[in-house]
Amino acid sequence: MPSNTTSDHHTPPLTLSTPEYVGFGPRFGAFIIDSIVVLPLLIGVIITAYRHMDSGLEMLLAGGDNLWINYGVPAGFTLVFWLIKAATPGKLVVRAKIVDADSLGKPAPWQLAVRYIGYYVSLLPLGLGFLWITWDPRKQGWHDKLARTLVIRPPA
Repeated sequence: MPSNTTSDHHTPPLTLSTPEYVGFGPRFGAFIIDSIVVLPLLIGVIITAYRHMDSGLEMLLAGGDNLWINYGVPAGFTLVFWLIKAATPGKLVVRAKIVDADSLGKPAPWQLAVRYIGYYVSLLPLGLGFLWITWDPRKQGWHDKLARTLVIRPPA
């Protein structure tokens, strides 16, 4: 019997109560945008922290070895945007929002912290936790599953 739905067998058909899950492609695009946005911020922090050095190259090399700058600045940037907008600039561009998986409401701060730490869990086995988004029915990566969050496209 033919089906009147266009979804495949991995994704449940959308209904009025089913959110539109955001898949790997748009989320990867959002990551690229966020990387471009945070780069000038990182450079500014490095220049400020290492302004006593003689050359810009020396500053960038020294900053490249600073774990607090390389991990702390992006984490702070991301978490602040998640807390305020439930999205980073890249997610805003692709019209995506992070929500609690059960209520579809704003995630709790602990969920956002777990989600960020979960990025490392998703990355470690050759990025498998991120690729998981491509075949998960609700487009959740491992970081989303750990934090009990979803990335959805809010209703227009």
